Amino acid sequence: MSAATPETEYQALIQAGELKPDSDQARAVAVLTRLHNELINLPIKHNRGERAQSRLSTVLFSWLGSSRPAPKGVYLYGGVGRGKSMLMDLFFAVAPIASKRRVHFHEFMLNIHERLKDWHELSESEKVKLGGRANDDDPMPFIARKIIQEARLLCFDELQVTDIADAMVLTRLFKELFAQGVIVVATSNLPPDELYKNGLNRQRFLPFIDQIKEKLEVVSLNGAVDYRYNRLKGAQTYYYPINEETTEQLASIFFRLTDRRIEDRAKVPSEELIVKGRALFVPKAARGVAVFSFKRLCENPCGTSDYLAIARTYHTVIMVAIPQFTAEMNDSARRFIHFIDALYEHGVKFLCSAAVPLPSLYAGGDLSFEFERTLSRLMEMQAEDYLIRGHGKLIPGQ
Repeated sequence: MSAATPETEYQALIQAGELKPDSDQARAVAVLTRLHNELINLPIKHNRGERAQSRLSTVLFSWLGSSRPAPKGVYLYGGVGRGKSMLMDLFFAVAPIASKRRVHFHEFMLNIHERLKDWHELSESEKVKLGGRANDDDPMPFIARKIIQEARLLCFDELQVTDIADAMVLTRLFKELFAQGVIVVATSNLPPDELYKNGLNRQRFLPFIDQIKEKLEVVSLNGAVDYRYNRLKGAQTYYYPINEETTEQLASIFFRLTDRRIEDRAKVPSEELIVKGRALFVPKAARGVAVFSFKRLCENPCGTSDYLAIARTYHTVIMVAIPQFTAEMNDSARRFIHFIDALYEHGVKFLCSAAVPLPSLYAGGDLSFEFERTLSRLMEMQAEDYLIRGHGKLIPGQ
């Protein structure tokens, strides 16, 4: 039996009726299959052990010796719901390389900033011991070497750049990563030339765009069908009361959005987000959809940074068992307000089960004025104009 490829996996989903033929997707699958085949045919020198540690100043991995460059990666871009993440996941699942990592781009950049902070806190002697050079304060070669020891294939979901701190780092970081042979597959809502558009000091970011266009094959997915919205279309987003029926309805939507069978509910993985060095547990997550209980996020001491990390990482969030807020629940009500603000500002789709109808969710107390805005936002988040909005895109005019 022949090994699976992105093409065979994609055709299997079509045959099973889970996908419909789509010419843009088929073109992207062909490009991903090209990369898949090149990975099979290119032998890799494995230098991850002691030999790698002793040669930190050299390229850690080479493709057919030092004369042949790494295979060209892939950059998939297009509107929300066109299947970019789904196709990248198909590729990642069967990619014929053990050293691979699939990560949301925002999470990756948070990790890079943590590594930078750690590096700058080292003494000169510690930097040299770890492979740096005396009186050289550029950590990028060292960080790139560490990353490529962890994964030679990097798959980034939702590559977008809105933060000047990220923009200033990316050119230097990816120059080192590409020089050391990393292979990148990325999804984005934007073509490369529109990344960080109108951003501060954008001229310093332009070399990163040039690197993407040189090292990655750019493929657009701009078909007319918004598959994500089609799966939500006609479904409720706010369910009450909290009972077995509403729980099953939310579960059904989760499996519809994530292309999983409801019989496989026990196999849905959990995840962890790293927020300021802390691990935030995500009980259920797949294909950009996360499930939380109200208790986990609003009755525990979570903060705005946690909610922003969730909003940046997941395009859809399901929250179960929201109670009716009373005057004695100010702390959890305030957290819920901040949580909804973060989701709203990032265009995250929100589905939930609650104890009472939406107009009755807040039963009175000191936060009545603030909660009015939350109720208004929850109403707006059920509307078609919001549901077709791209993840991470600000409200027009903001």
